Amino acid sequence: MSKEFRIESDSLGEIKVPKEKYWGAQTQRAIQNFQIGLVRDRMPIEIIRGFGILKKACAQANMDLGILDKKIGNAIIQACDEVVDGKLDDHFPLKIWQTGSGTASNMNTNEVISNRATEILGGEKGSKMVHPNNHVNMSQSSNDTFPTVQHISSVLLLESVCLPGLEVLYGELLKKTNEFKEIVKIGRTHFQDAVPITLGQEFSAFTQQIKKSIERIQKVIPDLKELCIGGTAVGTGLNTFEGFDEMVVNEISKYTQKDFVVVENKFEALSTCDALVQCSGSLNSAAVSLMKIANDIRMLASGPRCGIGELTLPANEPGSSIMPGKVNPTQNEMLTMVSAQVIGNHNTITVCGSFGQFQLNVMRPVLSSSLLHSIRIIGEGCKSFALKCVKGIEPNYEKIQKNVNNSLMLVTALNPYIGYDNGAKIAKKGFKEGLSLKEAALSLNLLTEEQYDKWMDVKKMLKPKPRVKNEKNEKNEKNEKENEKENEKENEK
Repeated sequence: MSKEFRIESDSLGEIKVPKEKYWGAQTQRAIQNFQIGLVRDRMPIEIIRGFGILKKACAQANMDLGILDKKIGNAIIQACDEVVDGKLDDHFPLKIWQTGSGTASNMNTNEVISNRATEILGGEKGSKMVHPNNHVNMSQSSNDTFPTVQHISSVLLLESVCLPGLEVLYGELLKKTNEFKEIVKIGRTHFQDAVPITLGQEFSAFTQQIKKSIERIQKVIPDLKELCIGGTAVGTGLNTFEGFDEMVVNEISKYTQKDFVVVENKFEALSTCDALVQCSGSLNSAAVSLMKIANDIRMLASGPRCGIGELTLPANEPGSSIMPGKVNPTQNEMLTMVSAQVIGNHNTITVCGSFGQFQLNVMRPVLSSSLLHSIRIIGEGCKSFALKCVKGIEPNYEKIQKNVNNSLMLVTALNPYIGYDNGAKIAKKGFKEGLSLKEAALSLNLLTEEQYDKWMDVKKMLKPKPRVKNEKNEKNEKNEKENEKENEKENEK
C-alpha cells in the first residue's frame, strides 16, 4: 500500500486515507477500529457484488423519480458496473467483524462508488463531487440495504453454485441406482448383517436423499426473493418516495434475470433474518444427508481386502506417505468435512438469527458470511464428489456374493414356514459351529433340503410377496368397487 495519503472527512472529523484507494473516511475508521481476523474474514465477495447491483438499481430509480441528477446517476451506475464486474475488489478491505447492521460495508460501498463516480466525472477522489450519502445512498439506509443484499447474494449463489452441484450429484447417483439394480448384496443394520437388498436399492436411498435436499432448498428461494429495500431505517420508508421500492426491485430483477419482489412487511424483514435461517436449515439438512452418503460409501469400500470391500472407489491420488500403494477415500473425507462445516455454520446462523432486537437484527455480517460459505461449499463439494468419486464407483462382485452366501440373516425368509424361534436356533447353531445356514437347518431336522432350496430364494427377499388371491379377498374387492360406484352416483345427485 502506498505511503501517500489524502485527507477525507466525516462527521467525526478528518482522517488520512491511502491516496490510491477509493474508500473514504468511514471505511478507514472501520479498518482502524476492527483489526480482527485474517484475510478469510473479509466481507464475502458475493455481498460486494450484491451491493453493486443494489446501488445501481437505486440510482436508476432515483433518476426515474427525478430526484437524482442524471449526470451523477449515470456515473454512479458506471461505477456500480465496475463493482459487479470485480474491477474494484481491492477497495473493499473490511472484515465481517464490524457493526452488526453492516453499516461499515454499506458505507465502504458508498464511498468506493462515490469516489470512482467522481473520478469518472473528472473530479478528484475525496472531493465528494458525487457524495457517498447524498447521492449513492439516496433513499436508503444500511438497515434496508444490507438485508436486501443478503437476499440477493444468497439467491444468486444458490442458483448458480449450490443447486447445480446437487443436481450433478443426483444425476450420478441415479445412474448408479439403475446400473446396480440387479446386484443382490447383504443389508446391514446396527453394523450387523441383515436381510438382502440390491446395491441399486441401497443407492436409491442416497439418490432420494439428494432429491429431497434439492426440493427443500428450492422451497426457501421464494422467501429469499422478497426484498426489503425501501424500508430505510426501521421499515417505515422515511426519506423515500411512493413506488421507490417497486422500482428498485424491478431494476434488480431485470439486471439479475431473477423474479425478486417487494417484501410484504418491511418491519419483519429488517428486524429478523428468519428466511436466511430457514435457508441455512435446508442446507443443514442436506449436510446431514451428505454425511451419511459419504460415510456409507466409504465404509462399503473399506479394505480393500480386510474390510467390507463391496465397492471399489476411483484412485485419485496416493493415500499414504509411508504405506506404498495405499489409496484413501479422499473425496468422501472431503464431503464429510464440508458437511461438518455446514452444520457448524448453521449453529452460528441460528444464534445470529435470534439477535433481532426491536427493529433491527445486529448480527448480519457473520450470518451472511456463514450462509454464503455453506451455500458455496455444498455446491462445489457435491460436484467434486459426484465426478471424482460416485461416477467411478465399481462393485466388487466376488466380495458381494461371498458376503451374501455367508450371511446367517437369510434365515429370516424361513420365519413364515418354521417360525421365529426355530429360525433363531438355526442362526445360532450356524454361528456357533461355523456352519452354513443350510447345514445348520438340515442338522436340526427343522425342514427338508427340498423345502430349504424352495423357500431360500434370495431374489424373492427383495420385495413384498404377491398378494394371495382367494374367494374372500375377491369378494371384498368386488364389494369395494360396488360401494365406490354407489358413492359416485350419490355425489352426482
